Amino acid sequence: MHLFHQLRRQVPKVVIVYVDLFSTENLADFTRIFAASVFSVIESNPAKLLKRLTSLFKGLRPKLSFNPLTGQPEWSVDIVQGTESCSLEQIFDYLGQMDEECYIAFDEFQQIAQYPEKNVEALLRTRIQHLHNIHFIFSGSQAHILGEMFLSPKRPFYQSSSLKSIGTIDEHSYYSFAKAFFESQGRSLPEKVFDDVYSRYEGHTWYVQKVMNQLFGKKDRTIDEALVKEVVSEILQENEYYYISLLRAYSKGQVKLLKAVAKEEKVREILSGEFVSKYRLTASSSVKGALLRLMNDEVLYRSDQGYMVYDRFFGQWLAEKF
Repeated sequence: MHLFHQLRRQVPKVVIVYVDLFSTENLADFTRIFAASVFSVIESNPAKLLKRLTSLFKGLRPKLSFNPLTGQPEWSVDIVQGTESCSLEQIFDYLGQMDEECYIAFDEFQQIAQYPEKNVEALLRTRIQHLHNIHFIFSGSQAHILGEMFLSPKRPFYQSSSLKSIGTIDEHSYYSFAKAFFESQGRSLPEKVFDDVYSRYEGHTWYVQKVMNQLFGKKDRTIDEALVKEVVSEILQENEYYYISLLRAYSKGQVKLLKAVAKEEKVREILSGEFVSKYRLTASSSVKGALLRLMNDEVLYRSDQGYMVYDRFFGQWLAEKF
C-alpha cells in the first residue's frame, strides 16, 4: 500500500489494482474477485461501466451497489458456471486495451497452487506475458510455496519475474520510531530494552510491534526488563487456550518434536542422531513424517539458520511450559 501511495504521487494517472486472494479456493473465486477489483478502479462513472461490462463479458454478472455509510460504489461479480477460463481471458483482453500504465498486485498469490484446477498457473502465465502495459506484483506470506512456484523449472512462472524479499526494519530506525511514541507520553524507552526485544524476535515486525504496543499501554510505568517480561507473559497467557487447542490436533510424536524444536529455538539438523537422542524422539523415519506434517501446516518453518516454530510466541510458550 505504501508502494502504491508513492506511485500515485509520481504518476497521477496510473491505474492500481489490489487483489487479495487469501479467501479464494478455486478458479471461479479467483476470477470473481479479480473482476470486482478491476471494475472498482477503472471507471469513474459506475453506471456507465455497468452497461459496458454487461455487453462485454458474457460469463460475468457484475453487480453495482452503494455503501450505505459512505455512499461509495461497490462491485461484486457472479460468474456463470463453466465460463471461468473464458471470463478470465476476457478480463485480460480488456486490460490489454487500456492506454494507461497499470500495476496489479496479487496478494497471497500462493493460494492458486491449492486450487483443484491444475492448469491455473499455466493459464495466468500465458495471458500475463502478452500484457506489455501492465506490471504485475505477486506477493504472499508463504515463502516456500512462492519460491517453488517461481524458482522451479517445472512450474509455468519459472524465470518470469524478478524476486525480492522484504527484510527486517533497521534496528536504529525502528528504535527512533518507537521511542518517539513513548516520549509523547513523557516516558523514556531505554535503547537496551528495545534492543533486547528486537533481538529476541530477530526484528520480526509483528512481534516487536505487539510487545511495544503492550508496553505503551502500561501508562505511568517505568519501561525496563521486568515490565517487558510482564507484558510478554500476559501475551502468552492470552493465547494459552489457543495453543493448547492447537496441540490437540497433533499426535504425541508430532507434539514431542514440536516441543523439542521450541526448546532449542533453532535446529539446523533435525534428523541428526544427537538431536533425536537428546529429546528421546522416535526413529528418524517417524521424526521425518512428523516434520512433514508440521511443515505442511506451517507450525514449523525452515529458516536460513534451521528449523523453528513459526509463531515466535507459541514457540516461547512451549519452551517455558514444558
